[in-house]
Amino acid sequence: MASGADRRLFWGTAAGVVALDIVTKIVAVATLARRPLELVSDYVVLRLVYNRGAAFGLDLGDASRWIFLGLAIVALVVLGLMVRATRAGDKIRLLALALVCGGAFGNVIDRLRSAQGVVDFIEVGIGRYRWPTFNVADSAITVGAVALAISLWLEGRAHERAKEAGTAAP
Repeated sequence: MASGADRRLFWGTAAGVVALDIVTKIVAVATLARRPLELVSDYVVLRLVYNRGAAFGLDLGDASRWIFLGLAIVALVVLGLMVRATRAGDKIRLLALALVCGGAFGNVIDRLRSAQGVVDFIEVGIGRYRWPTFNVADSAITVGAVALAISLWLEGRAHERAKEAGTAAP
């Protein structure tokens, strides 16, 4: 990541995710503590939940908070190395990494802030078939991870094509 425009894209996106995540969690705690709010009938419900574990309710007991905090910090370091290794001008890769980093940092803030766990408040599903409750940070991580996987896959395909053609990869 060499250019100033690349740095602005990365840091602006990551900071935007963190800010939106913090604001929505504050609003969720303030307004949903007493009762959930149905947005689209039973399909989309805002319901306050504290998640001490990780994705999909993975819980490792009393040490979960610190284990998942440590893992998130390690992930942020690895992601930071990926950001530094990203080619200048690869905006899709930088945007994907910014979404994942911003989301991970948003959830790290929650783990540091409260022993109750990460604030989750978006619930979707049909009837008794519900997706695990999530938040803005989780959404950013998911979208960013999918975009990063696609970016890496496309890069791998380009390297394979270049190798088959006998030329250097772009």
